[in-house]
Amino acid sequence: MPQTLSASDMVTPGSLSPPPTEPTDGEQAGQPLLDGAPSSASLETLIQHLVPTADYYPEKAYIFTFLLSSRLFIEPRELLARVCHLCIEQQQLDKPVLDKARVRKFGPKLLQLLAEWTETFPRDFQEESTIGHLKDVVGRIAPCDEAYRKRMHQLLQALHQKLAALRQGPEGLVGADKPISYRTKPPASIHRELLGVCSDPYTLAQQLTHVELERLRHIGPEEFVQAFVNKDPLASTKPCFSDKTSNLEAYVKWFNRLCYLVATEICMPAKKKQRAQVIEFFIDVARECFNIGNFNSLMAIISGMNMSPVSRLKKTWAKVKTAKFFILEHQMDPTGNFCNYRTALRGAAHRFLTAHSSREKIVIPFFSLLIKDIYFLNEGCANRLPNGHVNFEKFLELAKQVGEFITWKQVECPFEQDPSITHYLYTAPIFSEDGLYLASYESESPENQTEKERWKALRSSILGKT
Repeated sequence: MPQTLSASDMVTPGSLSPPPTEPTDGEQAGQPLLDGAPSSASLETLIQHLVPTADYYPEKAYIFTFLLSSRLFIEPRELLARVCHLCIEQQQLDKPVLDKARVRKFGPKLLQLLAEWTETFPRDFQEESTIGHLKDVVGRIAPCDEAYRKRMHQLLQALHQKLAALRQGPEGLVGADKPISYRTKPPASIHRELLGVCSDPYTLAQQLTHVELERLRHIGPEEFVQAFVNKDPLASTKPCFSDKTSNLEAYVKWFNRLCYLVATEICMPAKKKQRAQVIEFFIDVARECFNIGNFNSLMAIISGMNMSPVSRLKKTWAKVKTAKFFILEHQMDPTGNFCNYRTALRGAAHRFLTAHSSREKIVIPFFSLLIKDIYFLNEGCANRLPNGHVNFEKFLELAKQVGEFITWKQVECPFEQDPSITHYLYTAPIFSEDGLYLASYESESPENQTEKERWKALRSSILGKT
């Protein structure tokens, strides 16, 4: 089985040089496309560098970078077809008599490429035609060594298992992320009792980490590219892809749900002493998330506590020991492009590299900021240069950012799951912004004319609904 790529594998060049190819305009023959190499090349040249030969295998950094970015220019199934065609043509696999010595040198390299491709980008192989290409090209080398056919069977079996797991997805948010409106008195059936489900902030932080890693596991690296895919000006009139970012979008919805869940839990109790207790509980949960390296849950909790329906509860906040909260807010302060957070993230990333336990390997970045960074990288640099070459230098940086994230998300959660807590996190009703304001006004009366008018309008609007 192929080994999982580490971040260093994905972004650090190896020692192999690419196969000799005919130079195109602006390119030098045989020049590596990583360190010390041209920062751009034609799409055909890049495809050729992906194709192994008897004496050449592309660097892992190159494989990941090109397979990640190539979907901006060519659909994966078409790329696979072209790679298989080049293998058949260059190794003369369509001849009635094969050069067995040559094929035995080429075969393991071909199978390794296919293994890395199917392992890292399994969704590229959801169509039956792609499986057909794999079987065809491996079937041509199998007569030279029956082990190739057996290896192909293992590869396909692993691929089918991975696709089946991806199709199942994590425990869903179906029906759980739809906010409901709060009326003047909360129905007993939806009364907030998080502290009755979990009163230990350390345990809740661990369960949040479990949820985060479970949801992250289903995000494929290609989704980061497909989220911003635009039509290639040198390709057809159609975009390469439509909507293939469902797991990424679901993860963003999870963040929003957690924000609203925190705000709902705080606004619901009738007594300010209870509300203050819930706030202090979430502060402790957020602090433990920071210690664990779960920055996404940390930011969701802080965002929930900073929502206007919560922040306006002055009498409640007066009873809260806020020193710890202000420290956490400082860590996630957006000033200087989240300078403090980025410093903490680098510290967690370093801890990951030197970890002695699985707990020390947890790095869950603030996901919306990661998306923003990738968005600006994509928008700030052209995919193609004026001469039509692919801007490969841009995609090396993209692969570095995505590759590091992919490495982090593969960590197994060291905390045992508590189904009752995770079920509550997924299914407990949350409230719309209007519902939160109503709960907030019920808890602490409006203080000014603007709040009074809003309260009156909301009560009239919500109570008027059936």
